[in-house]
Amino acid sequence: MANSRYSFNDILYVSDGRIRRADIVVEGEYITRISDKEEISSTDVTSSSLSERKGEEPLSLLLPGIIDDHVHTREPGLTHKGDLTTESHAAAAGGVTTIMDMPNVVPQTTTLETLAERQKLGAAHSFVNYSFYFGATNTNAHLLQQLDAETVPAVKLFMGSSTGGMLVDRGEALRAVFEQSPLLIMAHCEDSDIIADNMRKAQALYGDDPAVVHHAEIRSREACIASSRLAVQLAKETGARLHIAHVTTADELSLASGATPALDAQITLEACVPHLLFTDEDYATLGTRIKCNPAVKTCADRDALRAALSDGRITVVATDHAPHLLAEKEGGCKRAVSGMPMVQFSLPAMLGLVEEGVLSLPRLVELMAHHPASLFGICDRGFIREGMKADLALIRCQPWTLTADCIVSRCGWSPLEGRRFLWQVEQTYCNGHLIYNKGAFAEGNAHAQQLRFSGR
Repeated sequence: MANSRYSFNDILYVSDGRIRRADIVVEGEYITRISDKEEISSTDVTSSSLSERKGEEPLSLLLPGIIDDHVHTREPGLTHKGDLTTESHAAAAGGVTTIMDMPNVVPQTTTLETLAERQKLGAAHSFVNYSFYFGATNTNAHLLQQLDAETVPAVKLFMGSSTGGMLVDRGEALRAVFEQSPLLIMAHCEDSDIIADNMRKAQALYGDDPAVVHHAEIRSREACIASSRLAVQLAKETGARLHIAHVTTADELSLASGATPALDAQITLEACVPHLLFTDEDYATLGTRIKCNPAVKTCADRDALRAALSDGRITVVATDHAPHLLAEKEGGCKRAVSGMPMVQFSLPAMLGLVEEGVLSLPRLVELMAHHPASLFGICDRGFIREGMKADLALIRCQPWTLTADCIVSRCGWSPLEGRRFLWQVEQTYCNGHLIYNKGAFAEGNAHAQQLRFSGR
Protein backbone atom coordinates (compact mmCIF):
# COMPACT_ATOMS: atom_id res chain seq x y z
CA MET A 1 0.00 0.00 0.00
CA ALA A 2 1.51 3.32 -1.00
CA ASN A 3 1.84 6.12 1.49
CA SER A 4 -0.96 8.25 0.00
CA ARG A 5 -4.60 8.04 1.07
CA TYR A 6 -6.46 5.01 2.38
CA SER A 7 -9.06 4.15 4.98
CA PHE A 8 -10.09 1.53 7.51
CA ASN A 9 -13.82 1.16 7.10
CA ASP A 10 -16.09 0.03 9.90
CA ILE A 11 -13.06 -0.89 12.02
CA LEU A 12 -12.97 -1.41 15.78
CA TYR A 13 -10.17 0.67 17.27
CA VAL A 14 -8.81 1.12 20.79
CA SER A 15 -7.63 4.51 22.04
CA ASP A 16 -8.10 6.92 24.94
CA GLY A 17 -9.66 4.33 27.21
CA ARG A 18 -12.41 3.24 24.83
CA ILE A 19 -13.17 0.75 22.05
CA ARG A 20 -15.10 2.31 19.18
CA ARG A 21 -16.29 1.39 15.71
CA ALA A 22 -15.36 3.97 13.09
CA ASP A 23 -14.18 4.83 9.61
CA ILE A 24 -10.58 6.04 9.82
CA VAL A 25 -8.82 7.91 7.01
CA VAL A 26 -5.03 8.13 6.66
CA GLU A 27 -3.42 10.64 4.33
CA GLY A 28 0.36 10.68 3.99
CA GLU A 29 1.89 10.17 7.43
CA TYR A 30 -1.16 11.24 9.42
CA ILE A 31 -4.58 10.13 10.59
CA THR A 32 -6.78 12.83 9.09
CA ARG A 33 -10.33 11.77 9.89
CA ILE A 34 -12.06 9.51 12.41
CA SER A 35 -15.81 9.06 11.97
CA ASP A 36 -16.99 7.32 15.13
CA LYS A 37 -20.13 5.20 14.88
CA GLU A 38 -20.56 3.45 18.23
CA GLU A 39 -18.75 2.52 21.42
CA ILE A 40 -18.10 -1.16 22.17
CA SER A 41 -17.83 -2.80 25.58
CA SER A 42 -14.47 -4.40 26.40
CA THR A 43 -16.29 -7.62 27.23
CA ASP A 44 -17.43 -7.87 23.61
CA VAL A 45 -13.87 -8.48 22.39
CA THR A 46 -12.85 -11.23 24.80
CA SER A 47 -12.59 -14.94 24.07
CA SER A 48 -15.93 -15.68 25.72
CA SER A 49 -17.78 -13.39 23.32
CA LEU A 50 -15.67 -14.58 20.39
CA SER A 51 -16.91 -18.12 20.90
CA GLU A 52 -20.31 -16.80 19.87
CA ARG A 53 -18.99 -15.59 16.49
CA LYS A 54 -18.84 -19.01 14.84
CA GLY A 55 -19.23 -18.71 11.11
CA GLU A 56 -18.38 -15.01 11.15
CA GLU A 57 -15.21 -13.34 9.90
CA PRO A 58 -12.46 -13.34 12.61
CA LEU A 59 -12.55 -10.16 14.67
CA SER A 60 -9.94 -7.49 13.88
CA LEU A 61 -8.90 -4.55 16.07
CA LEU A 62 -6.80 -1.49 15.27
CA LEU A 63 -4.41 -0.37 18.03
CA PRO A 64 -1.88 2.44 18.24
CA GLY A 65 1.54 1.11 17.32
CA ILE A 66 3.31 -0.20 20.40
CA ILE A 67 6.07 2.00 21.84
CA ASP A 68 8.75 -0.09 23.54
CA ASP A 69 10.85 2.12 25.79
CA HIS A 70 13.37 -0.62 26.66
CA VAL A 71 15.14 -2.39 23.78
CA HIS A 72 18.68 -3.62 23.12
CA THR A 73 19.26 -3.96 19.37
CA ARG A 74 22.98 -4.74 19.98
CA GLU A 75 24.30 -2.36 17.31
CA PRO A 76 27.11 -1.38 17.22
CA GLY A 77 29.62 -3.91 18.47
CA LEU A 78 27.45 -6.90 19.41
CA THR A 79 25.79 -7.58 16.08
CA HIS A 80 26.35 -11.35 16.12
CA LYS A 81 23.31 -11.38 18.46
CA GLY A 82 21.18 -8.87 16.54
CA ASP A 83 21.35 -5.44 14.96
CA LEU A 84 19.15 -2.47 14.21
CA THR A 85 17.87 -4.07 11.01
CA THR A 86 16.97 -7.49 12.39
CA GLU A 87 15.57 -6.39 15.72
CA SER A 88 13.52 -3.52 14.28
CA HIS A 89 12.04 -5.94 11.76
CA ALA A 90 11.16 -8.21 14.69
CA ALA A 91 9.51 -5.20 16.33
CA ALA A 92 7.44 -4.49 13.24
CA ALA A 93 6.29 -8.11 13.09
CA GLY A 94 5.00 -7.65 16.63
CA GLY A 95 3.07 -4.43 16.05
CA VAL A 96 5.83 -2.33 17.63
CA THR A 97 6.32 0.89 15.67
CA THR A 98 8.76 2.64 17.99
CA ILE A 99 11.84 1.39 19.85
CA MET A 100 14.00 3.23 22.37
CA ASP A 101 17.45 1.69 22.35
CA MET A 102 19.80 1.21 25.32
CA PRO A 103 23.38 2.53 25.53
CA ASN A 104 25.35 -0.58 26.64
CA VAL A 105 26.74 -1.42 23.22
CA VAL A 106 30.34 -1.27 21.91
CA PRO A 107 31.41 1.48 22.08
CA GLN A 108 29.02 2.56 24.81
CA THR A 109 26.72 5.51 24.13
CA THR A 110 28.32 7.67 26.82
CA THR A 111 29.78 10.56 24.83
CA LEU A 112 28.16 13.09 22.53
CA GLU A 113 30.15 11.62 19.65
CA THR A 114 28.99 8.02 20.17
CA LEU A 115 25.41 9.27 20.54
CA ALA A 116 25.62 11.07 17.20
CA GLU A 117 27.05 7.95 15.56
CA ARG A 118 24.21 5.80 16.84
CA GLN A 119 21.65 8.28 15.56
CA LYS A 120 23.25 7.96 12.13
CA LEU A 121 23.03 4.17 12.42
CA GLY A 122 19.37 4.48 13.31
CA ALA A 123 18.66 6.56 10.23
CA ALA A 124 20.50 4.08 8.05
CA HIS A 125 19.15 0.81 9.43
CA SER A 126 16.11 1.04 11.70
CA PHE A 127 12.89 -0.32 10.17
CA VAL A 128 10.68 1.40 12.78
CA ASN A 129 10.83 4.73 14.60
CA TYR A 130 13.82 4.94 16.92
CA SER A 131 15.72 6.88 19.55
CA PHE A 132 18.77 6.24 21.70
CA TYR A 133 19.38 6.72 25.41
CA PHE A 134 22.49 8.44 26.70
CA GLY A 135 24.33 6.32 29.26
CA ALA A 136 25.54 7.74 32.55
CA THR A 137 28.96 6.73 33.91
CA ASN A 138 31.05 7.53 36.97
CA THR A 139 32.73 10.35 35.05
CA ASN A 140 30.38 11.93 32.46
CA ALA A 141 27.77 13.82 34.49
CA HIS A 142 29.21 17.07 33.09
CA LEU A 143 27.88 16.11 29.65
CA LEU A 144 24.25 15.71 30.68
CA GLN A 145 23.42 19.41 30.41
CA GLN A 146 24.59 19.32 26.78
CA LEU A 147 22.10 16.65 25.66
CA ASP A 148 19.50 17.64 23.08
CA ALA A 149 16.14 17.26 24.84
CA GLU A 150 14.37 17.07 21.47
CA THR A 151 16.19 13.90 20.35
CA VAL A 152 17.30 12.08 23.54
CA PRO A 153 14.53 10.33 25.50
CA ALA A 154 16.31 10.02 28.84
CA VAL A 155 19.54 9.30 30.65
CA LYS A 156 20.03 5.59 31.37
CA LEU A 157 21.62 4.89 34.73
CA PHE A 158 22.85 1.41 35.65
CA MET A 159 22.90 1.02 39.42
CA GLY A 160 23.50 -2.73 39.06
CA SER A 161 26.37 -4.85 37.76
CA SER A 162 26.55 -7.04 34.63
CA THR A 163 25.50 -4.19 32.39
CA GLY A 164 28.42 -3.90 30.00
CA GLY A 165 30.77 -2.02 32.31
CA MET A 166 28.48 0.97 32.83
CA LEU A 167 27.91 0.52 36.56
CA VAL A 168 27.66 3.85 38.40
CA ASP A 169 28.47 2.85 41.97
CA ARG A 170 30.33 5.75 43.55
CA GLY A 171 28.17 7.85 45.85
CA GLU A 172 29.36 11.21 44.54
CA ALA A 173 29.00 10.06 40.92
CA LEU A 174 25.43 8.87 41.51
CA ARG A 175 24.46 12.14 43.11
CA ALA A 176 26.07 14.08 40.26
CA VAL A 177 23.90 12.26 37.71
CA PHE A 178 20.73 13.12 39.63
CA GLU A 179 21.84 16.71 40.13
CA GLN A 180 23.02 17.34 36.57
CA SER A 181 20.49 15.54 34.38
CA PRO A 182 17.92 17.86 32.80
CA LEU A 183 16.15 14.80 31.39
CA LEU A 184 14.25 11.93 32.91
CA ILE A 185 16.58 9.37 34.51
CA MET A 186 15.76 5.75 33.71
CA ALA A 187 17.46 3.56 36.30
CA HIS A 188 18.33 -0.12 36.44
CA CYS A 189 18.23 -0.70 40.19
CA GLU A 190 20.16 -3.56 41.80
CA ASP A 191 22.62 -3.27 44.69
CA SER A 192 25.94 -4.68 43.48
CA ASP A 193 27.39 -5.24 46.96
CA ILE A 194 24.41 -7.36 47.97
CA ILE A 195 24.63 -9.34 44.70
CA ALA A 196 28.39 -9.92 45.10
CA ASP A 197 27.91 -11.17 48.66
CA ASN A 198 25.08 -13.45 47.57
CA MET A 199 27.23 -14.86 44.76
CA ARG A 200 30.08 -15.65 47.15
CA LYS A 201 27.68 -17.50 49.45
CA ALA A 202 26.10 -19.40 46.55
CA GLN A 203 29.48 -20.40 45.14
CA ALA A 204 30.54 -21.71 48.56
CA LEU A 205 27.44 -23.92 48.59
CA TYR A 206 26.99 -24.88 44.93
CA GLY A 207 30.33 -24.40 43.15
CA ASP A 208 31.81 -21.77 40.88
CA ASP A 209 28.81 -21.56 38.51
CA PRO A 210 25.64 -22.16 40.57
CA ALA A 211 22.66 -23.59 38.69
CA VAL A 212 20.24 -21.03 37.28
CA VAL A 213 17.58 -21.98 39.85
CA HIS A 214 19.65 -19.88 42.28
CA HIS A 215 19.63 -16.75 40.10
CA ALA A 216 16.84 -15.05 42.06
CA GLU A 217 18.66 -15.82 45.31
CA ILE A 218 21.82 -14.13 44.04
CA ARG A 219 20.21 -11.17 42.28
CA SER A 220 17.79 -11.02 45.14
CA ARG A 221 14.66 -9.11 46.06
CA GLU A 222 16.71 -7.28 48.69
CA ALA A 223 19.22 -6.11 46.07
CA CYS A 224 16.43 -4.61 43.97
CA ILE A 225 14.58 -3.00 46.86
CA ALA A 226 17.68 -1.41 48.39
CA SER A 227 18.83 0.08 45.09
CA SER A 228 15.38 1.35 44.11
CA ARG A 229 14.97 3.00 47.50
CA LEU A 230 18.33 4.73 47.07
CA ALA A 231 17.32 5.98 43.62
CA VAL A 232 14.05 7.36 45.00
CA GLN A 233 15.91 9.04 47.86
CA LEU A 234 18.32 10.74 45.44
CA ALA A 235 15.47 11.83 43.18
CA LYS A 236 13.60 13.38 46.09
CA GLU A 237 16.70 15.12 47.38
CA THR A 238 17.65 16.58 44.00
CA GLY A 239 14.26 17.05 42.33
CA ALA A 240 15.22 14.79 39.40
CA ARG A 241 12.55 12.85 37.51
CA LEU A 242 13.04 9.10 37.93
CA HIS A 243 11.68 6.17 35.92
CA ILE A 244 12.62 2.85 37.53
CA ALA A 245 13.11 0.20 34.87
CA HIS A 246 11.82 -3.39 35.09
CA VAL A 247 10.57 -3.48 38.68
CA THR A 248 10.31 -7.07 39.89
CA THR A 249 9.16 -7.02 43.51
CA ALA A 250 5.95 -6.21 45.33
CA ASP A 251 7.90 -3.91 47.66
CA GLU A 252 9.11 -1.62 44.88
CA LEU A 253 5.54 -0.89 43.81
CA SER A 254 5.11 1.38 46.83
CA LEU A 255 7.85 3.67 45.51
CA ALA A 256 5.70 5.22 42.78
CA SER A 257 4.51 8.79 43.36
CA GLY A 258 1.21 7.93 44.99
CA ALA A 259 -1.24 5.11 44.32
CA THR A 260 -2.25 6.45 40.90
CA PRO A 261 0.57 8.71 39.73
CA ALA A 262 -0.02 11.19 36.95
CA LEU A 263 2.27 10.89 33.96
CA ASP A 264 4.11 14.01 35.07
CA ALA A 265 4.79 12.46 38.50
CA GLN A 266 8.36 12.63 39.72
CA ILE A 267 8.75 8.86 40.17
CA THR A 268 7.29 6.30 37.76
CA LEU A 269 7.71 2.55 37.30
CA GLU A 270 8.18 0.27 34.30
CA ALA A 271 7.27 -3.41 34.27
CA CYS A 272 8.72 -5.71 31.62
CA VAL A 273 6.88 -8.56 29.97
CA PRO A 274 9.16 -11.38 31.24
CA HIS A 275 8.46 -10.44 34.86
CA LEU A 276 4.73 -10.44 34.15
CA LEU A 277 4.84 -13.91 32.57
CA PHE A 278 7.48 -15.96 34.39
CA THR A 279 8.41 -16.81 37.98
CA ASP A 280 11.34 -18.54 39.64
CA GLU A 281 9.39 -21.80 39.37
CA ASP A 282 9.82 -21.65 35.58
CA TYR A 283 13.60 -22.19 35.78
CA ALA A 284 12.83 -25.90 36.15
CA THR A 285 11.49 -26.07 32.58
CA LEU A 286 12.95 -23.03 30.80
CA GLY A 287 16.36 -22.85 32.48
CA THR A 288 18.64 -20.03 31.37
CA ARG A 289 16.26 -18.98 28.61
CA ILE A 290 14.51 -16.85 31.25
CA LYS A 291 17.70 -15.71 33.00
CA CYS A 292 17.58 -11.92 33.02
CA ASN A 293 18.63 -9.01 35.20
CA PRO A 294 16.81 -8.27 37.44
CA ALA A 295 15.82 -11.90 37.90
CA VAL A 296 12.24 -13.09 37.66
CA LYS A 297 10.98 -13.46 41.20
CA THR A 298 8.27 -15.35 43.08
CA CYS A 299 4.67 -16.01 42.06
CA ALA A 300 3.62 -13.49 44.72
CA ASP A 301 5.84 -10.81 43.17
CA ARG A 302 4.55 -11.56 39.68
CA ASP A 303 0.96 -11.41 40.87
CA ALA A 304 1.64 -8.08 42.62
CA LEU A 305 3.09 -6.66 39.40
CA ARG A 306 0.05 -7.84 37.49
CA ALA A 307 -2.29 -6.17 39.99
CA ALA A 308 -0.32 -2.93 39.68
CA LEU A 309 -0.95 -2.78 35.94
CA SER A 310 -4.50 -1.63 36.55
CA ASP A 311 -4.28 0.51 39.68
CA GLY A 312 -1.83 3.11 38.38
CA ARG A 313 1.35 2.09 40.13
CA ILE A 314 2.88 0.71 36.90
CA THR A 315 3.08 3.43 34.25
CA VAL A 316 4.71 1.62 31.32
CA VAL A 317 5.01 -1.97 30.09
CA ALA A 318 8.06 -2.72 27.93
CA THR A 319 10.20 -5.74 27.07
CA ASP A 320 13.89 -5.24 27.90
CA HIS A 321 14.36 -7.06 24.58
CA ALA A 322 17.89 -8.44 24.88
CA PRO A 323 18.82 -11.05 22.25
CA HIS A 324 21.66 -13.52 22.84
CA LEU A 325 22.71 -16.62 20.97
CA LEU A 326 21.60 -19.83 22.68
CA ALA A 327 25.26 -20.83 22.96
CA GLU A 328 25.76 -17.77 25.17
CA LYS A 329 22.92 -18.94 27.43
CA GLU A 330 24.76 -22.13 28.40
CA GLY A 331 25.89 -22.52 31.98
CA GLY A 332 24.47 -21.27 35.25
CA CYS A 333 24.25 -18.08 37.29
CA LYS A 334 27.81 -17.00 36.54
CA ARG A 335 28.46 -18.22 33.00
CA ALA A 336 25.13 -17.93 31.17
CA VAL A 337 24.42 -14.40 29.95
CA SER A 338 21.27 -12.59 31.08
CA GLY A 339 18.52 -11.37 28.78
CA MET A 340 15.99 -12.72 26.30
CA PRO A 341 14.39 -11.67 22.99
CA MET A 342 10.82 -10.45 23.51
CA VAL A 343 9.92 -7.49 21.26
CA GLN A 344 8.25 -9.56 18.51
CA PHE A 345 5.83 -11.29 20.85
CA SER A 346 5.18 -8.77 23.62
CA LEU A 347 1.83 -7.66 22.24
CA PRO A 348 0.40 -11.19 21.75
CA ALA A 349 1.68 -12.12 25.22
CA MET A 350 0.06 -9.10 26.86
CA LEU A 351 -3.16 -9.75 24.94
CA GLY A 352 -3.02 -13.17 26.56
CA LEU A 353 -3.12 -11.45 29.97
CA VAL A 354 -6.15 -9.50 28.76
CA GLU A 355 -7.84 -12.80 27.95
CA GLU A 356 -6.98 -14.06 31.44
CA GLY A 357 -8.66 -11.01 32.95
CA VAL A 358 -5.42 -9.53 34.35
CA LEU A 359 -6.08 -6.15 32.69
CA SER A 360 -8.45 -4.63 30.17
CA LEU A 361 -7.69 -4.04 26.50
CA PRO A 362 -7.88 -0.23 26.85
CA ARG A 363 -5.50 -0.44 29.80
CA LEU A 364 -3.03 -2.49 27.76
CA VAL A 365 -3.05 0.25 25.11
CA GLU A 366 -2.45 2.88 27.77
CA LEU A 367 0.54 1.00 29.22
CA MET A 368 2.17 0.12 25.89
CA ALA A 369 1.35 3.16 23.72
CA HIS A 370 -0.34 6.11 25.44
CA HIS A 371 1.80 6.24 28.57
CA PRO A 372 5.22 5.83 26.92
CA ALA A 373 4.30 8.63 24.51
CA SER A 374 3.14 10.93 27.30
CA LEU A 375 5.86 10.09 29.84
CA PHE A 376 8.72 10.76 27.43
CA GLY A 377 6.95 13.57 25.57
CA ILE A 378 7.00 11.82 22.19
CA CYS A 379 5.55 14.11 19.56
CA ASP A 380 2.45 13.07 17.58
CA ARG A 381 2.46 9.36 18.44
CA GLY A 382 0.92 6.80 20.76
CA PHE A 383 -2.79 7.49 20.13
CA ILE A 384 -5.35 6.96 17.40
CA ARG A 385 -6.51 10.54 17.00
CA GLU A 386 -6.94 12.97 14.15
CA GLY A 387 -3.65 14.75 13.50
CA MET A 388 -1.47 11.96 14.95
CA LYS A 389 1.14 10.03 12.97
CA ALA A 390 -0.38 6.85 11.57
CA ASP A 391 1.59 4.34 13.65
CA LEU A 392 -0.87 1.44 13.84
CA ALA A 393 -1.10 -2.27 14.57
CA LEU A 394 -3.94 -4.36 13.13
CA ILE A 395 -4.51 -7.50 15.18
CA ARG A 396 -6.79 -10.41 14.37
CA CYS A 397 -8.42 -13.02 16.59
CA GLN A 398 -6.77 -16.02 15.00
CA PRO A 399 -5.31 -18.69 17.32
CA TRP A 400 -1.72 -19.70 16.56
CA THR A 401 1.27 -21.40 18.15
CA LEU A 402 4.70 -19.76 18.38
CA THR A 403 7.26 -21.87 16.55
CA ALA A 404 10.90 -21.22 15.69
CA ASP A 405 10.20 -20.60 12.02
CA CYS A 406 8.29 -17.37 12.72
CA ILE A 407 11.05 -15.76 14.83
CA VAL A 408 12.59 -12.71 13.14
CA SER A 409 15.27 -11.79 15.72
CA ARG A 410 18.76 -12.84 14.66
CA CYS A 411 19.23 -15.04 17.73
CA GLY A 412 16.50 -17.36 16.40
CA TRP A 413 14.82 -18.44 19.64
CA SER A 414 12.18 -17.32 22.13
CA PRO A 415 11.33 -18.40 25.68
CA LEU A 416 7.70 -18.44 24.48
CA GLU A 417 8.19 -21.16 21.86
CA GLY A 418 5.34 -23.65 22.01
CA ARG A 419 2.86 -21.21 23.54
CA ARG A 420 -0.54 -20.80 21.93
CA PHE A 421 -1.91 -17.28 21.49
CA LEU A 422 -5.38 -16.09 20.57
CA TRP A 423 -4.41 -12.78 18.92
CA GLN A 424 -2.01 -12.36 16.02
CA VAL A 425 -0.45 -9.21 14.57
CA GLU A 426 -1.61 -9.07 10.97
CA GLN A 427 -0.41 -5.66 9.77
CA THR A 428 1.82 -2.88 11.08
CA TYR A 429 1.83 0.70 9.79
CA CYS A 430 4.64 3.17 10.47
CA ASN A 431 4.12 6.84 9.58
CA GLY A 432 1.30 5.83 7.27
CA HIS A 433 3.25 3.10 5.46
CA LEU A 434 2.21 -0.54 5.56
CA ILE A 435 5.52 -2.07 6.64
CA TYR A 436 4.41 -5.55 7.76
CA ASN A 437 1.61 -7.57 6.19
CA LYS A 438 0.95 -11.19 7.17
CA GLY A 439 4.62 -12.16 7.30
CA ALA A 440 5.87 -9.92 4.49
CA PHE A 441 7.93 -6.77 5.05
CA ALA A 442 8.10 -3.58 3.02
CA GLU A 443 11.32 -2.72 1.20
CA GLY A 444 13.79 -0.24 2.66
CA ASN A 445 13.42 1.94 5.75
CA ALA A 446 12.66 5.41 4.38
CA HIS A 447 9.39 5.36 6.35
CA ALA A 448 11.15 5.14 9.76
CA GLN A 449 11.79 8.35 11.69
CA GLN A 450 13.89 9.45 14.63
CA LEU A 451 11.65 10.37 17.55
CA ARG A 452 11.15 13.99 18.54
CA PHE A 453 10.40 14.89 22.14
CA SER A 454 8.64 17.94 23.55
CA GLY A 455 6.48 19.10 26.41
CA ARG A 456 8.58 17.58 29.17
